[in-house]
Amino acid sequence: MITKMNPPIDYSTMLQTAINEARIGLNEGGIPIGAALYDSQGFLLGCGHNRRVQENDPSVHGETDAFRKAGRQRSYRDKIMVTTLAPCWYCSGLIVQFKIGKVVIGESKNFRGGIDWLQERGVEVIEMNSDECEQMLSTYIAAHPEVWNEDIGEDDACC
Repeated sequence: MITKMNPPIDYSTMLQTAINEARIGLNEGGIPIGAALYDSQGFLLGCGHNRRVQENDPSVHGETDAFRKAGRQRSYRDKIMVTTLAPCWYCSGLIVQFKIGKVVIGESKNFRGGIDWLQERGVEVIEMNSDECEQMLSTYIAAHPEVWNEDIGEDDACC
């Protein structure tokens, strides 16, 4: 009997897709947060980045952009959301609502988001502790604290 073994999922390569999206957002003048939605075999379904600033639309976070670009899926239980930053409460709600089974996070030092809440609801969370993700966002936050605080729902927290 021959058993076919699937190669292990390469989360670092998946995260690189999200990082590339974050860089696109930064180059457009936006907040550098990127995301990608993959299936359980590692096939890219959709990717996107935070475009709140660029589109003047508070609902276009990296995760929601990737989710929308992936199109309709029959089920999301076996999908993997990869994001450069821990998902905020809004994006965590999307993950729970559609029962996305796994979230790969580039970093959570700049913002912890809903990690604990996701785990309490059975979502597998993998933190990559990426220095590249942390540095890209912390540099942006230092230069644009008012935009960052708006993004995470803080009223005038910087001023």
